[in-house]
Amino acid sequence: MANGKSEPLKSLKQFNLSSSRLILLGFAVPIVIGAILLALPLSSSSGESIGWINALFTSTSAVCVTGLAVVDTGADFSLFGQIIIMCLIQVGGLGFMTFGVLIAVVLGKKIGLKNRLLIQESTNALSTQGVVRLSLGIFLIALIIEFIGAALLIVRWEEELGLGQAIYYGMFHSVSSFNNAGFSLWSDSLSRYVGDPLVNLVITLLFIIGGLGFTVVLDVWKHRRWNKLSLHSRIVLSTSAFLCLAGFIVIFIIELFNSRTFGSLTWGERIWAGYFQGVVTRTAGFNTIDISAMMTASQFFMIFLMFIGASSGSTGGGIKTNTFAVLLFTLISIIKGKEDVQLLNRRIPQSIILRSIAVMVISVSVVIGATFLLTISEHSLQKDFMEVLFEVTSAFGTVGLSMGLTPELSPFGKGVIILTMYIGRLGPLTLAFALSQRVVKQKYRLPEEKVLIG
Repeated sequence: MANGKSEPLKSLKQFNLSSSRLILLGFAVPIVIGAILLALPLSSSSGESIGWINALFTSTSAVCVTGLAVVDTGADFSLFGQIIIMCLIQVGGLGFMTFGVLIAVVLGKKIGLKNRLLIQESTNALSTQGVVRLSLGIFLIALIIEFIGAALLIVRWEEELGLGQAIYYGMFHSVSSFNNAGFSLWSDSLSRYVGDPLVNLVITLLFIIGGLGFTVVLDVWKHRRWNKLSLHSRIVLSTSAFLCLAGFIVIFIIELFNSRTFGSLTWGERIWAGYFQGVVTRTAGFNTIDISAMMTASQFFMIFLMFIGASSGSTGGGIKTNTFAVLLFTLISIIKGKEDVQLLNRRIPQSIILRSIAVMVISVSVVIGATFLLTISEHSLQKDFMEVLFEVTSAFGTVGLSMGLTPELSPFGKGVIILTMYIGRLGPLTLAFALSQRVVKQKYRLPEEKVLIG
């Protein structure tokens, strides 16, 4: 309180919560609430509860915008349950702070500095300046893009499903796509539309835009010229374009030799299938061909793309495209013997390089640790190692693709994937900061001595 004015986003100072820990709590609370609602018999199509562990798994997958599902979203959930999932996806994709800012503005409340710092961290903004405007922009952009996507899908599905169902399906898949969730109301995801140009383009454009990050979208909308964009935006756009193109080319070429996926498709459908699976792998968990039937080389390449994920400040997970770009050019600079890391005619600060390395090391550790645990807990299923690694990477990257392991997971295995999805959505560095004590600046430095590397 200050001068009798209340702040809408309570800092919880009495609990001594850092911004990182408050972000952890901000994602945990909707997960728990969602699990309680999804465990209700009302949420099930059969009138019987799907069970607490399945409800918690689904709620975590929705809030963390992953898309992995232990039960069939369209068949096993009632309309009430599906709407709850859609709401959880929206909250998880845009972030609880975005909704907090919206409520604060509507109520005419003041947002203090501490809460502005929290908004900055939750949205991955570069500074506190304009974070309230950024949050409102995020909400507005999301609504506009989701509305346009839904309208196009409604036009496509009206004749096939009827107007009422087309509106609902259009809204659900638009929200799921833009927020990079990958939940579908069809049991085969979008396989029935493998060669449909409109569905392929609308769905992919939605999750690509969502995966770029809101700061990038706003920067592009504001400046609309490449040389006017920030370094962050240019890195994200160029890296994302490169990875999408590489994904399409690699998967298309490899799967041409696979009769189990491309064998029954026309050349037009093969091109659309290669494009869709090539770009969807980094962010959203939709599929138009059977993932388990793909070539091992394709599956391994998809693991690489899923691990990179989307971009900072977006609705996707992974180590992020900007982290990947910084690490790649750091390696190039080391090989060339350069002291500075240069990217797009700019020098990258040492602190950003160290942060990128930390993200990479923690992320690899999480994936290896979760994979190790699943190889033990799911040993009775006699699953291939690639299937387990694919599942874990998909959970960490909040992608949602699966080779079929998800519905067969043991309760312990579901717990491992739940935790992996949670870490992937928060970001490994945010979690590390939240679990660690407050950083204390050193008052002295120890003598320096070299060690052998490599």
